[in-house]
Amino acid sequence: MGLFDFFKKNTTENKKSLDEGLEKTKTGFLGGLAKLVLGKSTVDATVLDGLEEMLIKADVGVETTLKIIARIEARVAKDKYLNTSELDKILKSEIAALLAQNIASDYNDSAIKLPYVIMVVGVNGAGKTTTIGKLAHQFHSEGKKVILGAGDTFRAAAVDQLKNWGDRAGVTVIAHGMNTDPAAVAYDAVKQGVEKNADIVIVDTAGRLHNKINLMNELSKIKNVMKKVHPEAPHEILLVLDGSTGQNAINQAREFSKATDVTALAITKLDGTAKGGVVIGISDQFQIPVKYIGVGEKPTDLQMFNKETFVESIFGK
Repeated sequence: MGLFDFFKKNTTENKKSLDEGLEKTKTGFLGGLAKLVLGKSTVDATVLDGLEEMLIKADVGVETTLKIIARIEARVAKDKYLNTSELDKILKSEIAALLAQNIASDYNDSAIKLPYVIMVVGVNGAGKTTTIGKLAHQFHSEGKKVILGAGDTFRAAAVDQLKNWGDRAGVTVIAHGMNTDPAAVAYDAVKQGVEKNADIVIVDTAGRLHNKINLMNELSKIKNVMKKVHPEAPHEILLVLDGSTGQNAINQAREFSKATDVTALAITKLDGTAKGGVVIGISDQFQIPVKYIGVGEKPTDLQMFNKETFVESIFGK
């Protein structure tokens, strides 16, 4: 059994949480579609123009929106009298097909030399520290031994917040305090992970993007010191993005991808926004898997991203 298999359980509670968390996005999509087809019997150029505008407003992104529209235009060309009553099903199937093309989204965590080390990056306010806490809670609840590294030493609040999450989850937190060397924190966290036979080590980092060169240098240093203890570390560099910021999240993904080798994405705060379409755009535009989505406050509301259940929650009746 893999480390992350328990995240993949599609329980009734998880499905309910996902449906509730994406309710605003679903309402936006289906409500927009209803207005588009009002008084129309077939999908024509006017409907397609309106659909394009609706998708962009939902923060799907221009590039991804144009791909979706092109797919639907191809279907319209084949069937000159495509019924508007079928537009939601057509849009659902085309988005699902587009997401399925992102081969990198199928994540395999087999054959891992423990501890599995995750370095977490992202701007302040994206939910980075909270995501780490939720991951720690879920791993610990499944009987995994977890160690956290409070490497966001630029902000005292970040260190204290991670300590609080560690206390609540019942896991060890390695912290040196504010204004200390984040690489030293990462080194000690991984070292303890190796010495104590931990399953998971999760290391926080500073959420600054104002100077990309400094960011690149700092993240490179953190990665290098980890390798001194565990040659395969970090196994994963997880970028946390705030889904409610829409296109700004896509811009952050682009900048962090330039600064370091991001291998997975966590998109948070989708329960408070109608901009859930950003998940579609990010999944399509970046060859980086969307691994987690956050759809609520509870630790279990951080769920492993599943393309099929995501699309079904938005377009399901």
